[in-house]
Parts: sequence; structure tokens; C-alpha cells
Amino acid sequence: MPRPSGFTHEQHPDTSVTITHRGRAAGTLRGARAEKFLAEVESGDAQLVMARWTGAYKHGNERTARNHPRNRRQG
Repeated sequence: MPRPSGFTHEQHPDTSVTITHRGRAAGTLRGARAEKFLAEVESGDAQLVMARWTGAYKHGNERTARNHPRNRRQG
């Protein structure tokens, strides 16, 4: 599974944080959640943290699940 990439974050004066992925807004955090996010970004892999917080974290099994017999279209 490739490592997450393309994420950036911007902290605003009103203490909110906007997370973008390849230039498109992926999420906005405010208050305590924004503080917790910033602490986690500083202490770990920033790209992985942003991917997890935005829900854009792929588990690597999407293709396998799509090809499973129960998920194939009947036609």
C-alpha cells in the first residue's frame, strides 16, 4: 500500500485548522479537536495523521472486496 501523500494543513487565527488534499478541502477542525490534531501532527508522520483525520485512509483491501463473488453484479 502506498504511503499517503498530498495533504497539507493550515492553521487559522480563530484556532481552526483546514486540511486539504491536493488543493481540495478535505476537512475543517475547530476547538479541542484542532488542538489534538496539531499535537498529533507534530509528534508523528504528518501525512498519515492527516489521512486518518480526514477519513481518506485506504486499508488496501478495496480492490479485493470489489472482486469478491458476493459483491459482483448479477446480470
